[in-house]
Amino acid sequence: MTALLPEGLRDRLPPQADAAAAMLRAALDAIRAHGYERVAPPLAEYEESLVGRLKAGTARDLLRVVDPLSQRTLALRPDITTQVGRIAATRLAARPRPLRLSYGGPVVKLRASQLRPEREMTQIGAELIGRDSAEAAAEIVALAVEALQAAGARGITVDLTMPDLVDTLAAGPFELEPARASQVRALLDAKDAGGLAAIGAEAYLPLIAAAGPFSEAVQRLRSFEPSLAPRLDAFEQIARRLDGTAMVTLDPAERHGFEYQSWLGFSLFAEGLPGEVGRGGSYTILHEDGLEEPAVGFSIYPDPLLDLIEAEGGARRVFLPLGHDPAAAARLRREGWITVAALDEQCRADGCSHVLQGGSAAPLT
Repeated sequence: MTALLPEGLRDRLPPQADAAAAMLRAALDAIRAHGYERVAPPLAEYEESLVGRLKAGTARDLLRVVDPLSQRTLALRPDITTQVGRIAATRLAARPRPLRLSYGGPVVKLRASQLRPEREMTQIGAELIGRDSAEAAAEIVALAVEALQAAGARGITVDLTMPDLVDTLAAGPFELEPARASQVRALLDAKDAGGLAAIGAEAYLPLIAAAGPFSEAVQRLRSFEPSLAPRLDAFEQIARRLDGTAMVTLDPAERHGFEYQSWLGFSLFAEGLPGEVGRGGSYTILHEDGLEEPAVGFSIYPDPLLDLIEAEGGARRVFLPLGHDPAAAARLRREGWITVAALDEQCRADGCSHVLQGGSAAPLT
């Protein structure tokens, strides 16, 4: 027997396991307060169910197993958003729109990254289905910030982007063939100004310079291309909704990680964490009849926040000696205390901050 676990998987021990559960509940409660009803899809589904429901969905990152009952291939979910899309398009297809759904639970990745070596992580999110207007997007982005704050994040930054911007410009004012547009997207992702100039795509160079603090970036984009005004108006509406709660930046050509988003994408960052802690945007859900339904949503991955939260240890833990008053102990639990009862004479108050004395919690010295 061995305690060795597969690469990227781990046990979560006290007090982090309690902190993780509390963090999940706090974020979901914040989302629920805005009318988002929770759904709980299964951890595994048939492979084909997890692929193709979202536009540009692929089979990558699926950890597959064979179901011994059906002999069909199952896959552990790497993302819950696809499952929510399936639920909205099938079992909740008749529900009035907009449909507000939330979720929270574990996901499993086939491979880890250097920045995020964990293959199992917690995903929390919300989807607003049936709308992708500026008003809907502003609600979702503000809700993502509120959920992150409830989970314990501080110093939040929202980086807005336009995932389909190159396609929009290539089909209009800065015409490009599809193959060349793909090149331009890759070079913009890499912020490669020299590469753009080398292939004769100098017209797209201002998109690199436009990235930065939101108010300045918006003005540069308005000067760059007037036809973007309606979208920039929507982005300004989103930024106003975040006034005083988060810093807002804009990187108009960022596409990495936004494979299925359309006119809006956003990444979430928190103070003290090296990479993004969540992302979201607008997208479409594919229905059984082939029609696409607009939606906007977000997902946050709060596990790294646990490293920033100081372990509470024995805070508000009361040791109950032998022969204690059960009624007094019950009252303390109603007040939010954690009680730890002695089972025999050998039990000690290890890990506790207080002891029950005379019907109240007395600090341990």
